[in-house]
Amino acid sequence: MSAPRTGQCLCGAVRFSAAEIGNFGVCHCRTCQRWTGSALFGVTVPAAAMRIDGAENVVTYVSSSWATRSHCGTCGSPLWYRYDPKKDGGGSYEVPIGLLDDTSGLPLQREIFIDTKPESYALAGEHPRLTEAEVTALYAGNQASNPEGA
Repeated sequence: MSAPRTGQCLCGAVRFSAAEIGNFGVCHCRTCQRWTGSALFGVTVPAAAMRIDGAENVVTYVSSSWATRSHCGTCGSPLWYRYDPKKDGGGSYEVPIGLLDDTSGLPLQREIFIDTKPESYALAGEHPRLTEAEVTALYAGNQASNPEGA
């Protein structure tokens, strides 16, 4: 097992350690665009693998009937998206990759909601690119899965 990855918000009021990092993906949905100002370039961190310091500075917003989004109450940095944390005790964290202290060795594995991506940019490389309809079909009926993020 590799060493834990660490990260923090812009001001350092919220720091975290992730004992395990999962997929790295990009979500271009309109909600992620409004939340991050662009797209969510995120890595998946299982709930059991996440340790948070400065949790008193975390502000959580229920952004839909299935998800919450958290940010630092001091500097405003987006911290993570969580799928359905209220129903199952806490879904995985989808953490913006820019918060990590070390981003090496994390290849882009997929993009989702590609049809709502702004036309002004495109990400290089060969990886799956799923439309909104494809993502919806992929997760239809599977409420334990994460329809956004990596």
